[in-house]
Amino acid sequence: MSQHIVITGANRGIGLALATQLHQRGEKVTAVCRTASDALKKLGVNIVENIDVTDTDSITELAKQLHDQPIDMLINNAGLLERESLGNLTPQTIEAQFRVNAMGPLLVTDALRDNLKQGSKVILITSRMGSMADNGSGAYYGYRMSKAALNAAGVSLANDLKDAGIAVAMLHPGFVQTEMVNNAGDISADTAAERLIARMDELNIESTGQFRHSNGDSLPW
Repeated sequence: MSQHIVITGANRGIGLALATQLHQRGEKVTAVCRTASDALKKLGVNIVENIDVTDTDSITELAKQLHDQPIDMLINNAGLLERESLGNLTPQTIEAQFRVNAMGPLLVTDALRDNLKQGSKVILITSRMGSMADNGSGAYYGYRMSKAALNAAGVSLANDLKDAGIAVAMLHPGFVQTEMVNNAGDISADTAAERLIARMDELNIESTGQFRHSNGDSLPW
């Protein structure tokens, strides 16, 4: 029996690759985005457009459209990367990353809480750049801070949802060749998606709350 999988930020990059591979293996995919790309439209999956994960009215609209549909897996993938360094900091860019990367996934998950059931999974696509122990190069202030905040939210979600039998994972995709990094990554979006799906399949209530690399490694906090 196919699963119903909801993916935010599904119009390009990792989100599109996830939607493609999950659709190809027979899952029922709902692709959530602000504006659907031509590549997404060609997939033939259910698309919910005009959804901005930083806007509460938009999130409420998403919940309305999915109100009667159980969700087996919610993949919070939408993200934003800016490149701040000392001397090049603005409150606006830092706040924008917090709203997309940290607040958005939490608010979307909360809005869709009633769609989740025992055995459902919540996936937060995070980054090892949110790790304190792994930070050996500095900079990227807003992105690092927002992903650290997302990881903190993920641990709380794992604790709050455990009794309901809903597992949560924080997954780092790797350094992926996407528009976000000007295609400068080490692996393709397709490879990242394949690895991420393997980690999602492995996730269960016993492993809830873990912070892992898509290659399977546990990551330091």
